Amino acid sequence: MIQDDLRHTRAWVIRPDIQTESNRPAAEPALQEAVALAEALPELDVAGAEIVRLPRARAGVLFGSGKIAELGARLKANEIELVLIDGPVTPVQQRNLEKEWDVKLLDRTGLILEIFADRARTREGVLQVELAALSYQRTRLVRAWTHLERQRGGLGFVGGPGETQIEADRRAIDDAINRIRRQLGKVVKTRELHRAARAKVPFPIVALVGYTNAGKSTLFNRVTGADVLVKDMLFATLDPTMRAVQLPAGREVILSDTVGFISDLPTELVAAFRATLEEVLGADLILHVRDIAHKETHIQAKNVDDILRTLGVDEETPMIEVWNKSDLLGKDDLDAMRAQAARRDDVFVVSALNGAGVGDLLDAIAVRLEDATQACELQLAFDEGRKRAWLFEQGVVQSETQTEDGFVLQVEWTARQQSLYYAM
Repeated sequence: MIQDDLRHTRAWVIRPDIQTESNRPAAEPALQEAVALAEALPELDVAGAEIVRLPRARAGVLFGSGKIAELGARLKANEIELVLIDGPVTPVQQRNLEKEWDVKLLDRTGLILEIFADRARTREGVLQVELAALSYQRTRLVRAWTHLERQRGGLGFVGGPGETQIEADRRAIDDAINRIRRQLGKVVKTRELHRAARAKVPFPIVALVGYTNAGKSTLFNRVTGADVLVKDMLFATLDPTMRAVQLPAGREVILSDTVGFISDLPTELVAAFRATLEEVLGADLILHVRDIAHKETHIQAKNVDDILRTLGVDEETPMIEVWNKSDLLGKDDLDAMRAQAARRDDVFVVSALNGAGVGDLLDAIAVRLEDATQACELQLAFDEGRKRAWLFEQGVVQSETQTEDGFVLQVEWTARQQSLYYAM
């Protein structure tokens, strides 16, 4: 339960626009996203935000002395308690700026970790976030480790009793990491049981992926009739949700809603949340949901593709792009988007909010899944009854004949079902 003294921390967001960084994103959209990240934590009150253009980053303090003084005066005038730097900040820079400004300071990675900690609901999700946070903080021995005993969902970077002493060293952190890894080892057994249960489901898996706040959960609710949390807020969904859906053609599929991706996702979280994205790794079809009304939609799409590759998603896995939030486009832009999508067979323009285009998308999913199946002949010995039973449970057996050595089965299955079979 979030304590009262954490609900109204006054925060200021700063986006450093460092001129020496050749691949830096456009500053204004980046600042807007950083503010949205900050607003995703209910206890933060974002009092202001600004872009600070820098010729180069200063090693020990990030900003020049004049800019530090100017920002310090502004922070003091607005009674700011927490500064959020949208970018990487070294431990030395963090310590020096906190001392200069007399505030707490959090960089982009720390903020994302805090949001994930606040949202994680499953036991594994909570443990993985804490493990990622410990790995991130291992070199940042500048704050007390009181968050390990706190009762709220977050990590303690925001708010809390203060930083009067350094209570943790590398040994304490390593002990905590080892403890969490042992706990995760026990949770793995539960996850394996869940995976085994999913393997028995005779339906293809369709996974929703996309940049955070692209409207995946709204589309999920539209299609399934479920009641997944939907907010105009980054990372509204963290723990994956799965529902059975009957397509208009009558075929049943499992639809999976997943955590939203984001640029500069902390590497600790890419590794930590790989397990929660197993539905994507094993999906028969991926729906890449895009906020087509967002001015940075192409950059967001590239970020999603990059993370999918990092996670090890098979490039052969069929994918459909869902250009969502068409209701936010003007008529001319909407007509242009529809014309562009019509020239491709893997793009559909929809509005998850009002349902426009969703019917055509569902028809396309059914067709794509039919295309994704392949015929195969299998020979099973008499003592391979478990495999034979599994094939019938999956509903993939088209015909069967008995021979002197066992059974010959004609099957039609998806690549996912094939991989599950050979893993048995």
